Amino acid sequence: MRPPMKPLKPLDETLADLLAKVTPLPGTETVTTFDADGRVLAQNCVSALQVPPQDNSSMDGYAVRCADVAAVGVALPITLPVSQRIAAGSAGDPLLPGTAARIFTGAPVPEGADAILMQEDCEALATGDGLGLVRINAVPPQGQWIRRAGEDITRGAVVLSAGTRLTPAELGLAASIGLHELQVARRPRVALFSTGDELVMPGEVPPELMRPGAIYNSNRFFLRAMLQRLGCEVTDFGIVPDRRDATIDALRQASSAHDLILTSGGVSVGEEDHIKPAVESLGTLDLWQIAMKPGKPFAYGQIPRDGGAAHFMGLPGNPVSSFLTFALLVRPFVLRLQGVVDVAPQPIAARADFAWPKADKRREFLRVRHNAAGGLDLFHNQSSGVLTSAAWGDGVVDNPAGQTIASGDTVRFIAFSELLS
Repeated sequence: MRPPMKPLKPLDETLADLLAKVTPLPGTETVTTFDADGRVLAQNCVSALQVPPQDNSSMDGYAVRCADVAAVGVALPITLPVSQRIAAGSAGDPLLPGTAARIFTGAPVPEGADAILMQEDCEALATGDGLGLVRINAVPPQGQWIRRAGEDITRGAVVLSAGTRLTPAELGLAASIGLHELQVARRPRVALFSTGDELVMPGEVPPELMRPGAIYNSNRFFLRAMLQRLGCEVTDFGIVPDRRDATIDALRQASSAHDLILTSGGVSVGEEDHIKPAVESLGTLDLWQIAMKPGKPFAYGQIPRDGGAAHFMGLPGNPVSSFLTFALLVRPFVLRLQGVVDVAPQPIAARADFAWPKADKRREFLRVRHNAAGGLDLFHNQSSGVLTSAAWGDGVVDNPAGQTIASGDTVRFIAFSELLS
């Protein structure tokens, strides 16, 4: 008699349990700021200077004293002699009363000046000697077009915090405070393999010679790419034969030098699925049935090794199930290994331009994409084996268990850009 089925485990509870098992990896690396894109900061970046370092002009134009332009009884236009020319990277002299300074974007504002007139509000007049005159056709408010010293960054400020996953904008920010090197978390070392005698690698057998029941191993390609996007060093163990001894050998070898072992397929309870007994022979394993669709079977365990243990995660074999289970469970786990604190994807509210009349007992992730009207269209086939739905879509609708959707309803949309980077 088969034992009773365990209740399905909620996705949020599963993720919380996984993250509770994560300790950020020891060790850091120092890399150049040029090479730090996508890496995770291991220490705070504190500014030793203020940005901008001094008041500077945000326009090409003329630096003036407001008192010279807006004095009572002075009618526009007025004309002032140009006393100096200040370009970015140079420093001017104090601005004498009754004069203007020709100034360019980014140049320091001279002492005494308290406003910038953009050149469109002025007219340069040649006089044949010196820098000429400028005719001023507008009255500037005090502080106009002046970027104040420190308005972007103050000295001593924490500009970037440890645990930040660096983007191009943040690399520029680090460079703006003079950091040419950054201390980052080391890359997680991940061993990847697939199980299943039905799997064939593209390029090894042409389509017309595929044996009955054989399929190309698509999961290996997208899982490896997703791991690499997360900054992992991936060792690809290929396809492991559907034998317990072969699975144990692969797990033992992978656990010795990797932080995480990731498999695809072999996590159900079929007689030919050897992952569970193989992992249990070397360490511990929890086999969960998750209340998500597509998805459901998922395994987590640990295999002891010298100095600690390697994490193990087993994904379902169906391509879309594997794809989404990775995005929703493995991705946050891998980011937390590197010290990232906020690992949750950010959903947005969007309009469903489709109907989903049949509710499911599991939380569903429906493949959709934006249309020209700003709504979401649904891919016609939501089967867990139809990887075309993920390639066609630009995200998923996170639909709660027991929830139907009518056209025009507001739904939770999670973009693939949130899940795949």
